[in-house]
Amino acid sequence: MEEPTVRSYRIRGTRITGPQQAALDKHWDEYGIEQSTEMLDFKKLFPNSPRVILEIGFGMGEATALIARDFPETGFIAVDVHRPGVGKLFLLIHEHGLKNLRVIQGDAHLIMHDMIPDASLDAIHLFFPDPWPKKRHNKRRIVNENFLAQIAPKLKEGAFIHIATDWVPYAEWIEEVFAGSELFTGGKVDRPEWRPLTRFEGQGITKDHQVNDFRYVKA
Repeated sequence: MEEPTVRSYRIRGTRITGPQQAALDKHWDEYGIEQSTEMLDFKKLFPNSPRVILEIGFGMGEATALIARDFPETGFIAVDVHRPGVGKLFLLIHEHGLKNLRVIQGDAHLIMHDMIPDASLDAIHLFFPDPWPKKRHNKRRIVNENFLAQIAPKLKEGAFIHIATDWVPYAEWIEEVFAGSELFTGGKVDRPEWRPLTRFEGQGITKDHQVNDFRYVKA
């Protein structure tokens, strides 16, 4: 598969707080993984974790840290491009004393292509990806036919991707993309108890945003 070239994320503000930068400086070797072209060895990275989950785009890391805290026997790889969010997640990892969560700053497409071995993931979490609401930008939505073709080989047999969005047109788009694929089966589900209700999601709900959860299993 060729490396993807269309960027599926926006470049948000890069202002980083003092505590976030301090966390990056102090904890990078412990919590961070440098983006590279070498495949990760999950057995070496998480020797006590029989399951590994990849989260794509964790924002400020609130849900990421809480899920990792609640599932200490699962290894989590969290990927995002935004340095302030990485610094904030480092603070949360330290606060909760997490040993099962590592972070990569970079483009998820390239990281999956270069660093995630085939048939190695038990799940992928994709929570509130950028909806790219303008029609001319729809091609930048991360959920598309090429994305499904990229993630399917990385998942173990019977593994799944869980997606949440608070943008109804994107929810409809997700259903359409997966309906046209033979790589996955599934559809809309209730919000699972394990997915925390974050401040970001709560703010959307107060604005009458309709949140949709989806679970698709590798066929």
